[in-house]
Amino acid sequence: MNQERKKHIVRALAAGVRLDGRKLDEFRPVELKVGVSSTAEGSAMVKAGDTEAIAGVKMGLGTPYPDTPDSGVLMVNAELLPISNPEFESGPPSIESIEVARVIDRGIRESHSFDTKSLCVEKGEKVWMVQCDILPLNFDGNLIDLGGLAVLAALRDARFPKVDEEGAVDYHEKTDKGLALQQLPVPITVGKIGEHLIVDPAQEEEQALDARLTMTMLADGTVCALQKGGQAPLTISEIKEMVKLADAKSKELRKQLLEVAT
Repeated sequence: MNQERKKHIVRALAAGVRLDGRKLDEFRPVELKVGVSSTAEGSAMVKAGDTEAIAGVKMGLGTPYPDTPDSGVLMVNAELLPISNPEFESGPPSIESIEVARVIDRGIRESHSFDTKSLCVEKGEKVWMVQCDILPLNFDGNLIDLGGLAVLAALRDARFPKVDEEGAVDYHEKTDKGLALQQLPVPITVGKIGEHLIVDPAQEEEQALDARLTMTMLADGTVCALQKGGQAPLTISEIKEMVKLADAKSKELRKQLLEVAT
């Protein structure tokens, strides 16, 4: 990033304001909808500022992994295409898309909020494979947090497809059975620019970040996953402040998530 532009951002932060007029600890207004795709078993769309993303859940029957014969599979993928931002390129998954998917995926796994054994149909033979795909339609920063929110909403919206007597999946008919999420692990990214901490960074702010820390938070304030980014180190006091911020913001987003009709 141009250093003069970064200095301008830092000066604004020192005055307690960001380029878009928000406070340092303020999220952009978040809009969340579920059931936006008729072909997915579950889906959701999230919008905050100019960042807009869709998450879809697809289910299929498959063979379990040899080391977990009684457990199904939950996977999160992300695809960043040029349609959402000219900085993204078509082709193999980028480092950015891999990080988005892995951080969201790890947060769900480490929260133990989803029992993959509940996906077992026949031990060692047949289990449900659940795949969550994240696709930004417009990108202006903070895809981990907003993509994670969309994934949680899509998982809550998901319903198992019907299986006929021969064991074939009928994707044209859904059952009333949903995925049992015991908790809602919400990822929150706190960025550091100079000496200032911010949440929900827009793209230009992301480019100016010296460091960032993504924390996946549970309702009781437990941190179940962490991801550090950026070159600058973080002090213990900064990490404590980041966790405090993440806890407060995760509660706000979790409340909105629970209010979304499914």
